[in-house]
Amino acid sequence: MGEYIYPGVSNDKFAGMTGTGKIIRDAWIFGLIPETETCEGWTMSRLDVLHHQVNDEWDKYGVMVSSLPPELFERHQRIYKEAVDQAKAVGWSADIETEDEE
Repeated sequence: MGEYIYPGVSNDKFAGMTGTGKIIRDAWIFGLIPETETCEGWTMSRLDVLHHQVNDEWDKYGVMVSSLPPELFERHQRIYKEAVDQAKAVGWSADIETEDEE
């Protein structure tokens, strides 16, 4: 059995409101990949490399959105607002994120 191939953020569950989707959006914010890159067809190994790159960028800002410089903060707000709007349109809600904590 071969390595899992990611379907792309736009084809992911709840319009990409998943852990992998969040990594991809954060990579867009930091300019690690262009916003047109959905990562469709990427292997989990390749996504893991991207995840480490994203973590390295977040570490520069104490993993806090409020610590991002204005340009990155504005990009973050725009990208995540669009993502939340798209996810809500297909049935996602923030409650889904905590369902297993009850």
